[in-house]
Amino acid sequence: MSNKILVVEDEISIVEFIELYLENENFEVYKCFTAEAALKIIETMEFDLVLLDIMLPGKDGFFLCKKIREEYRYPIIMLTAKNDEVSKINGLTLGADDYITKPFLPLEMIARVKAQLRRYKKYNQTETDEDSGILSYSGLELNVRKRECSLKGKQLNLTPSEYDILRLLLEHKGEVVSSDELFRLIWHDDYYIKNNTISVHVRHLREKLGDKAENPNYIKTVWGVGYKIV
Repeated sequence: MSNKILVVEDEISIVEFIELYLENENFEVYKCFTAEAALKIIETMEFDLVLLDIMLPGKDGFFLCKKIREEYRYPIIMLTAKNDEVSKINGLTLGADDYITKPFLPLEMIARVKAQLRRYKKYNQTETDEDSGILSYSGLELNVRKRECSLKGKQLNLTPSEYDILRLLLEHKGEVVSSDELFRLIWHDDYYIKNNTISVHVRHLREKLGDKAENPNYIKTVWGVGYKIV
């Protein structure tokens, strides 16, 4: 069965460009030109990934990203203007999993889409008895089978990427995991290594855990190397 991808972008030429290359990779593509139209179709169909432009007429991409994350966990890739670091960080804060900077090459887009889908499908398939269970540390618990996280009994609302990073750190508890290795383990790709997506996700994880980078209870930065569960 083909993966269903929703493209939310108001520039017709960009939509047609994206649609052409995604369909060449056998993805099933759906198009919306406003956030309002996207919300309607999201309520009636199940998608595997959303490609979401920030600058939309009416409600913007940030609004739509936040609304999607209230109900759904599938990957969101934001489309951002060149060198707009604030928009990238805002998108990740609201629950986006990655971003693509305009203008972008078709191979870059396809690589990022496939990497996000691999990660999402891998960590959402039914766990076997052998690798299911609870990962825990100092009041922090991850229920691997249910993909749920709690801290001292209180449920935490993590994005898919935040969950995957935390799971990997807990699976390697006491060991330092480099940012490059986190990219490879989660996205199975070297394409992202030069951007700061991991550091932004880790910062948001710390905020949800009530953790501080300078005196962490959970996620420690090993400068110049990566991260570890202390």
